[in-house]
Amino acid sequence: MNSHCKICGRSTTEIVHKHFGIGYYRCPACAFICKDEKAVLSKQEQRKVYENHNNSIHDPKYVDYFKKFIHAAVLKNCKGKHGFDFGSGPSPVLAMILERDYGFHMDIYDLIYAPQKVYLGKQYDLITSTEVVEHLKNPLASFQLFKDCLKPDGLLSIMTLFSPAKQEAFLDWHYIRDKSHISFYTPKTMAMIGKKIGLKVVYTDYRRYISLKQCEPF
Repeated sequence: MNSHCKICGRSTTEIVHKHFGIGYYRCPACAFICKDEKAVLSKQEQRKVYENHNNSIHDPKYVDYFKKFIHAAVLKNCKGKHGFDFGSGPSPVLAMILERDYGFHMDIYDLIYAPQKVYLGKQYDLITSTEVVEHLKNPLASFQLFKDCLKPDGLLSIMTLFSPAKQEAFLDWHYIRDKSHISFYTPKTMAMIGKKIGLKVVYTDYRRYISLKQCEPF
């Protein structure tokens, strides 16, 4: 059974996890993989998964986890201090760190925990989204929102674990065992997303960090 890639529109091939009986659709062109929509959790079920996470700004290891991201994917390419964290979760630790330790002024949004659309009509120097895009059902629409909310020289910095190239490794990958994870990317996928919406990759560690900025006008 074939579907069409939600990023580039190409025909995909189905990968079936024999143990879980779940299908995934891989795009041969941009390497995007999405989970079969029949296996996608409801909003209430997703919330139960998120509430199992115990994340706090008082946890030094968790703070260090974000600081590594900030130093690698944010500071070198960000020119201003007005930021927006999309998918901030039950405790907006990343936004708090950026404000407390790096002098940013941050807005936050989360579909479940901070649903007020404070970003409407605004543009930002920095947009962050950490461990969020793997939860998106229609990722291209969210990335277009990010683009629309960026200043001309603004930076979009994403954290998500990039999927393995080989099918066997993907099916054995711990990241797909989180039932709320439904969209999986590689740097190639992100480059295609950028091409679609007018952003270019300016940094990636090829593992889980990637940053994009607007393309220069021709």
